[in-house]
Amino acid sequence: MDTYFNIRYEFHRDSVHSAIDNRLQSKGADYICVADGVILDNANRNPEYLKVVNSGLFSICDSSFVPVYIRLIHGEKRNQYCGAQIFRDIVKSGKYRMAFYGANQAILESLRRNLMEMNPDVKDMMFRELPFLEADQFDYASIASEINADKPDIIWISLGAPKQEYFMHRLRPHLNHGVLIAVGAAFKFYADGTEKRAPDWMVNHHMEFLFRITQEPRKQIRRCRSIIQSLPRLFVHELKQSKRYHITRK
Repeated sequence: MDTYFNIRYEFHRDSVHSAIDNRLQSKGADYICVADGVILDNANRNPEYLKVVNSGLFSICDSSFVPVYIRLIHGEKRNQYCGAQIFRDIVKSGKYRMAFYGANQAILESLRRNLMEMNPDVKDMMFRELPFLEADQFDYASIASEINADKPDIIWISLGAPKQEYFMHRLRPHLNHGVLIAVGAAFKFYADGTEKRAPDWMVNHHMEFLFRITQEPRKQIRRCRSIIQSLPRLFVHELKQSKRYHITRK
């Protein structure tokens, strides 16, 4: 586990899954953030949100540019492991009982049907729509009561950032067991005709953001503008933390 751009990341896929298995052996619950460029930008603008992001087990890297900048600044190779990938990996593994919270019921039912092709056991798992509320308005005790009764190992949350990270942070103390993972648009990726993910070649060449812009231009351009504005400051800050910088300063 390493900290870059002020976020605690676990980059290695096997280490992520090992950490989940180890945490599930202990009492209580925890959460994992899937940190894309939006979360990175918001967390470094809002200290309270940064604390929430870093209060879970760790974050996985759902940003295409973070590994590129880590290599430029630190000379270290790190890999992207995005929300859609961890979602698919865990569902296909068939190892866990899961619960799915967020989106609307039509998307959730479509999601259930499609996930059953990967893992037939999904048929009998919980898929719950959540009301449209601010993060501090949910009845966390009631939501946790339902989850605790069902005893899932993995609780998927899809509410969009930053709400979903605040939601996990507030729900965690009420849970007896499980790992919460906020996956943003992954529910829509695997439901029928709701939202498409970029082709693998674009993901592999750090161009997924371009595909997302073509799908939701107004929303994504606004997000990209904010990220671009914060990148120079984050880049300079990270450069000053690097060993390379201190060596050249001597």
